[in-house]
Amino acid sequence: MKRFSQLFQQIDSTTSTNEKVRALQQYFEQEDPANAAWALYLLLGKTRRRLITSKVLRGIFLQIYAIPEWLFADCYAHVGDSAEVIALLLRDIPLTTQEPANYPLRQWMEEIIPQVKNIKSEEELKDRVLSWWAALDEFEVFVLNKVLTGAFRVGVSDKLVIRGLSAASGIPEPVLAHRLMGDFEPTADFYKSLTQPEELQQRSPSQPYPFFLASQIEEDKFQLEDFSRWQAEWKWDGIRAQIIRRAGEVFIWSRGEDLVTEQFPELAEYFLTLPDGLVFDGEILCWEGDRPLSFNHLQKRLGRKRVTSKVIAENPVHFIAYDLLEHNGVDIREKPLRNRRQLLLSILQKLEPGYVTASTSLKFESFEDLRSLRAQSRNQGAEGLVLKAINSPYLVGRKRGYWWKYKVDPMTLDAVLIYAQAGSGKRANLFTDYTFALWDGDQLVPFAKAYSGLDNTEIDELDRWIRKHTIEKFGPVRSVEPVHVFEIGFEGISQSNRHKSGISVRFPRILRWRKDKPAVEADTLQTAFALLETASCSSQT
Repeated sequence: MKRFSQLFQQIDSTTSTNEKVRALQQYFEQEDPANAAWALYLLLGKTRRRLITSKVLRGIFLQIYAIPEWLFADCYAHVGDSAEVIALLLRDIPLTTQEPANYPLRQWMEEIIPQVKNIKSEEELKDRVLSWWAALDEFEVFVLNKVLTGAFRVGVSDKLVIRGLSAASGIPEPVLAHRLMGDFEPTADFYKSLTQPEELQQRSPSQPYPFFLASQIEEDKFQLEDFSRWQAEWKWDGIRAQIIRRAGEVFIWSRGEDLVTEQFPELAEYFLTLPDGLVFDGEILCWEGDRPLSFNHLQKRLGRKRVTSKVIAENPVHFIAYDLLEHNGVDIREKPLRNRRQLLLSILQKLEPGYVTASTSLKFESFEDLRSLRAQSRNQGAEGLVLKAINSPYLVGRKRGYWWKYKVDPMTLDAVLIYAQAGSGKRANLFTDYTFALWDGDQLVPFAKAYSGLDNTEIDELDRWIRKHTIEKFGPVRSVEPVHVFEIGFEGISQSNRHKSGISVRFPRILRWRKDKPAVEADTLQTAFALLETASCSSQT
């Protein structure tokens, strides 16, 4: 635990990418495989069940530190993290002396921390947690608290973790990225297998490939391209997925590395009719006739342990196949896209139509053709276009120059800021989470929350204004004078019985601060419903 906490501190205390990678490299070079496996598990944000809530941890702390809850809440408002507040305040409390807990990370994760699951009484839980706090230093307490509450996060991306491990092990980054896809058991054996030369490594049948992602188009540069080298496809609003047919089974992985096979049983059954040794990349959507349904239909499938026949009937799914990554058990990602597409089409044309179709390759000869196609996106139920070089390999992550996304402009409404709340982490002392409203007669009705889109100067300016113009406080939320108008952009709009406004919007964000517009000129709910009707008509055209 001590060595891992030191690594965490090194990573957290610098903004230098090279220094983060060096710290990771040194750690993996020196650490025992059993501990390194757990470090990887935590650094990569793999799912860990929450053992203690932040509220319970806070309650334990308040029993030993004579401060009122409001003062703890005020500290939290400045720090933005209960785990860190407790670790900082514990410096001033002389807990019962304990021997330093110099247990390795593996022992903490496998033997010590899981003891919480068997504790029956609140008093026993308090004593156990206090004994751990007493045996650890300030930063170790912080790390322990984050693990206990299932909220462990660190300021380093998966890409940098893999880069540090690659530097330590000599295994190429793309190979490590592939081996680390999906969940894994953090054991010494796993870590040794992970860092073995490729010819000695054994792959699990369910293991997906890292997804290749498109970058935002640079229009000026793309107009100089030879368009005969490119193909265009619709960019659908579903969930990106890989469907794997291996070892007599089917595995469906989302881009977020969640195994979602059980949520799409009809797709799994359909792909069982194919031979082993195939991996498809594509998009899962809810589909009716020849058109996609809204993302709301897909949400009714996601996160369920069991999908009922009623849910299946009301939310039928379809898989749009973009690419073929494995054929006859052979990784073909290095082949040009045109060759992978030929294999994909040859496989799909032999199947009974129904649950799967190949993505349509759209023809264009000029950038004006491309703009015209993009303008038709919403009529197709799509978000825009994806442009792919026909000679491109299937790479890892986002590599510029091979695939571009060319999305339609977002839908927009001008709305009034009515509520604000402090952010979390480094933004805990700033009001950065905002609620916006539309006019319904002479009343403002909340319709969206957003926290992105302003630059640092605008955030600071708005924060100062919020503090001076607060009308009421509701816990952490402040009601503010309805003065400022913001242009809110979003990808989709749908009816919703769960919202007071009667609508919900997808991916709302702030496009600009409309200082030129008074609040009385903000948009109305009637405007929003007109936009909803237009969007619905477009999707049915």
